[in-house]
Amino acid sequence: MFAKSALSSAMRRSSVLAAASAARPVAALRSARFSSEASGLAEGIGFGLSADQKELQDLARKFTANEIIPNAAHHDRTGEYPTEILKKAWEVGLLNLHVPTEYGGPGLGVLDCAIVSEELAYGCTGIQTAAEANGLAEAPVILAGNDFQKKKYLGRMAEEPLMCAYCVTEPGAGSDVAGAKTKAVKKGDKWVINGNKMWITNGGKANWYFVLARTDDTASAGKGFTGFIVDGNSPGITVGKKEINMGQRASDTRGITFEEVVVPDENRLGPVGAGFKIAMGAFDTTRPLVAAAATGLARRALEEATKYAIERKTMGKPIAEHQAIAFMLADMAIGVEAARNLVWKAAWLRDNGHRNTYYASMAKAYASEVANKNAADAVQIFGGNGFNSEYPVEKLMRDAKIFMIYEGTSQIQRLIISRTLIDSAKSS
Repeated sequence: MFAKSALSSAMRRSSVLAAASAARPVAALRSARFSSEASGLAEGIGFGLSADQKELQDLARKFTANEIIPNAAHHDRTGEYPTEILKKAWEVGLLNLHVPTEYGGPGLGVLDCAIVSEELAYGCTGIQTAAEANGLAEAPVILAGNDFQKKKYLGRMAEEPLMCAYCVTEPGAGSDVAGAKTKAVKKGDKWVINGNKMWITNGGKANWYFVLARTDDTASAGKGFTGFIVDGNSPGITVGKKEINMGQRASDTRGITFEEVVVPDENRLGPVGAGFKIAMGAFDTTRPLVAAAATGLARRALEEATKYAIERKTMGKPIAEHQAIAFMLADMAIGVEAARNLVWKAAWLRDNGHRNTYYASMAKAYASEVANKNAADAVQIFGGNGFNSEYPVEKLMRDAKIFMIYEGTSQIQRLIISRTLIDSAKSS
């Protein structure tokens, strides 16, 4: 499903990864979604990846080993944005994976992207978050943009290594998106936006923003907001300081202020009043990917803890042979496998045209909590060493917490799950 131009372009990029040079770049891969066509699901349930997906996984895994893991501690310690790593990821085709082929991207499915997200997050979830923030900002454009908007804003992402940002959260409106105060007022054939956004990933690096603004004060949330694509260099935009966070410090998180920012009506995304639906609809694509990243961190914690438990000895034998430690490792492994299977189901449903909101919330809630539990257990298994920054697991513990907060808290996911469950029971 890849255009020949994307293939030749990606082949030119493949020299960046010496260790991955034997693998075709991602744009040379067919977009083999986890569908009945790709894996024979029409004949029964399957849990295997296609040959193309395995190759994609291998490319992402080698990139992580060569480019992310050796540099993760530096970016965590300094908070420096991983510009060069993201450029290399773009060069080998590991950025902007959702962008359709007709706009220069690889046009991968949600499962394909989940495979990549897990691998990159294994190396560093801060770097992975910076990369996947592009996918979050692009999702509303893919979902609701017209051809002109897609060519202009998605097309440029395939032409050079640019970043973009999803600008929805505000200082007083996180989980309560309906409480957002940023306003857009129509003046002739333009809109004027005023307001403050907060905790915007890639906020200081974005070439353009997806912005949700209230356009009708009297309407409900479902009809009172409109989405806009706003160029990052528009007059009136003020980028706040980089926030120093508990974890995922490689990610660039900032407040963004819009003061009399003029946006042409051609940059309005979808109909007036449809912005809330568009912004929330993007989560059906991106929440499984956040869950996949959490699974990658959980897997890293499991592998680091297992390796350490085999090497560390107490009472004359490796601590892995003590039942207390062995059972902790077993529970960590159970969590990783269960989280991944929820991710894959949510992704498969989306790729096959089914509504996946219920399962996307399940995957996001469960995987984020597995990541936190596994990271905490890894620190416990490392003992005093786990509390020290010379060892990798204390970073995992700090990085894990945000998974229970961003893109909808664990409590919001449970609200979505419970409402869906109860509504279904009532209707039947």
